[in-house]
Amino acid sequence: MALKSVEYSQNRYDISYELENIQGKRTIVFLHGWGSNKEIMKMAFGNLFEGYKKIYIDMPGFGKSSNSEVLNTFDYAKIIDLLLIDLKIEKQVVVGHSFGGKVAVLLNPDILVLLSSSGILVKKPLKVKLKIALSKVLKPFLGDRIRRAFISEDAKDISLNMYETFKNVVDEDFSSYFANFKNRALIFWGKDDLATPLECGERISEIIENSSFYHLKGDHYFFLEEAKTVEETIIGEIEKR
Repeated sequence: MALKSVEYSQNRYDISYELENIQGKRTIVFLHGWGSNKEIMKMAFGNLFEGYKKIYIDMPGFGKSSNSEVLNTFDYAKIIDLLLIDLKIEKQVVVGHSFGGKVAVLLNPDILVLLSSSGILVKKPLKVKLKIALSKVLKPFLGDRIRRAFISEDAKDISLNMYETFKNVVDEDFSSYFANFKNRALIFWGKDDLATPLECGERISEIIENSSFYHLKGDHYFFLEEAKTVEETIIGEIEKR
């Protein structure tokens, strides 16, 4: 594990990363989802992509990377971009899971790989809408206790600045950013994904013109079991070039 300091918007972010196969012929960047860290991406792909340079990154506020500010997805993309520039890493292939998928598309890599990416809004059930409304009514009386009682598991037990960051990124519509992506995109999805339903992946595939869509067995973390299929598809795409 290595640590690199990145200066962005008058703040310093100590970013934890792991770089493997430094002499590799092509570079693959791995970005985890919200509430996770680089270890899950290493768990899936650590023994794959032989001969390729790989970098696994803890995004700010996750794993061993620092963050004391309130950020949005665009801030995350700029910080990661600065890190890659500093490390002289080309954005040839960027693999993003869930929240990491939104960051990945903003990086505009040669090949974008989305694993059950967030960024397509799904209509909230009435139960969820009522929960949100009730939390807003009770917040002046209960303060931070209401946050812990009503927020999703993804945002519990996190610092206040990361909670505010979560609110910034959780309901973003990234349709226009997907539509504006003009390079090659490979989109993988778990058929039984409940966090980002299969229809979200189908929608992203429709709006990214130069894309291919693959639905695989599993849920939001399908890639832990289907990593080999993902690897073979990515390598096949790289070797076409």
